[in-house]
Amino acid sequence: MADPWPDGVARHVLARTDSTNAEALRMAATVTGPAWIMARAQTAGRGRRGRAWQMPPGNFAATLLTRPAGGPAQAALLSFVAALALHDALGLASGPAARLAIKWPNDVLLNGGKVAGILLESTGSAAGLEAVAVGIGVNLAAAPDAALLEPGAVPPVSVLGETGHAVTPEDFLDLLAPAFARWQAQLATLGFAPLRAAWTARAARLGQTITARMGTASQTGRFDGIDDSGALILATAAGRQVIPAADIHFPTGG
Repeated sequence: MADPWPDGVARHVLARTDSTNAEALRMAATVTGPAWIMARAQTAGRGRRGRAWQMPPGNFAATLLTRPAGGPAQAALLSFVAALALHDALGLASGPAARLAIKWPNDVLLNGGKVAGILLESTGSAAGLEAVAVGIGVNLAAAPDAALLEPGAVPPVSVLGETGHAVTPEDFLDLLAPAFARWQAQLATLGFAPLRAAWTARAARLGQTITARMGTASQTGRFDGIDDSGALILATAAGRQVIPAADIHFPTGG
């Protein structure tokens, strides 16, 4: 059972928008407190590195607009808050038989396929962030067309297709928002260490060989977890490598 809606957090549900992240950042000048912005349809959803985010009808797209204390490094940790909250919410939505895992840096897998993604964007400068948009997309009802994905991407799946559970976007937001507030409060009071431990316990392919691709360069090695900034740790033939940003590919694709 989900916790109650978090105190002091606004909720805006839109019939349609270009992108919930774009909508959130447009609202940043007038919204004073944290707010969730959910849309039943997106016309220009975005993923990491400028990729398009496909949204078949019935899927989930929402953004938390927040103003975290600290600079960009602290704000970046909200990606791990979001991943843990998604893991919790998907566990409630999908049932106990579902196999969930978190793929660094910001995807959630269901039965080995990609079911959710996270995109952080912000306004302000490195010296002082004004607002952060934590965008979350979840394939609740349908997976996007795998033929439109780049080669080697993890195949997409949906909650309905994998578990038979039909979950509305509004109901999923009721699961996600309290979970996010719970992990965000833990980050604020206890720091990143407990979140790092919780994230590692849910990590996909921990201890296995993966490839990190950084533009035209790549590193292959054993995935040894994340450091205290959230960077990827790889044990390679050349020694320990700490990688702050990359796309992760598994040997069997993804």
